[in-house]
Amino acid sequence: MFNFSNKDKKEPKDIKEILSQFNDLKKSFKKVSEELENLKKDNKFSIQKIGIVRFNPFKEVGSDQSFSAAFLDGNDSGIVITSHYTREGNRVYGKPIKAGQSEYLLSEEEQEAIEKAKDEKNNSKLNKKTAGSGDSGTR
Repeated sequence: MFNFSNKDKKEPKDIKEILSQFNDLKKSFKKVSEELENLKKDNKFSIQKIGIVRFNPFKEVGSDQSFSAAFLDGNDSGIVITSHYTREGNRVYGKPIKAGQSEYLLSEEEQEAIEKAKDEKNNSKLNKKTAGSGDSGTR
């Protein structure tokens, strides 16, 4: 992309050459800055925040094999997915989230997953973990 080392070029002979190289660097810096701003804008709409809650919907039997998972972008918009596991089968539900809210009624676990996703401390911990660390991010 950019060759900052310029091994091919000779040392500048005079102030004009120094100023010319400086202007080239200014142009390159401006281009890199513009590209960075475009990446920041595009990144606002990618999944940045994740919150997961495991639970048991049937307190008398079973274990925490059901879950709600929220996947949000930089605007707190995205989706919450809930899986209810029973002996008879598994049901999966998805609900859209816009600015941290849903037009559909949310369960307590879905709301908790969204709040976990929105919690900056929770997500900074997730981002620092390495892949395969064994921590599922559950409660």
